[in-house]
Amino acid sequence: MGGEVQNGQVKRVSNAAIFGGCAVFVACMVGAAYASVPLYRLFCQVTGYNGTTQRVEQYSDKILDKKVQITFDANISNGLNWDFKPAKPVELKIGETGQVEFTATNRSPYQTTGQAVFNVTPMEAAVYFNKVQCFCFTEQTLKPGETVQMPVIFYVDPDIAKTNETKNIKTITLSYTFYPGQTPKPVAALPAKGEAKDGKL
Repeated sequence: MGGEVQNGQVKRVSNAAIFGGCAVFVACMVGAAYASVPLYRLFCQVTGYNGTTQRVEQYSDKILDKKVQITFDANISNGLNWDFKPAKPVELKIGETGQVEFTATNRSPYQTTGQAVFNVTPMEAAVYFNKVQCFCFTEQTLKPGETVQMPVIFYVDPDIAKTNETKNIKTITLSYTFYPGQTPKPVAALPAKGEAKDGKL
């Protein structure tokens, strides 16, 4: 009798341990899923993987006597009724700061918001393409029919000339695609002072 009770207690403890282990595993998987996106973004920013450029707060303190051509591309995804035009190509010395402007127009009769994503080709050059200022850092909201100039301030890191994979690159293309963002929802008007809730005096 005592042996049966003991066996039952062991089974209950074993089942509880298995259940607890499964719960911990599920929690870890959910946490990993939420962390995967920011970790992937951080990985891309550090390595330049998938054409992700670098965001910096300071300008280059070194300029090489070697030029590179920068071309630009502009795209709009489905669901955003904007006209988006790229900047004209520029030729800069490596390490020299450049500033260009993209142009966006909201063609819809409503205020809409867009968020730009970007990449650089060839992808090997992405880790050396540094942006000091860019409209892509935040969402952009345009009024109906509004046209805005969107500046980008950037430079190419002189270290690009040190590696065999990138030292002979002559042209770099910076490409943007605007996707629909979170458009602010209209706030319902509050009733006027002294006005009854049912609309009657």
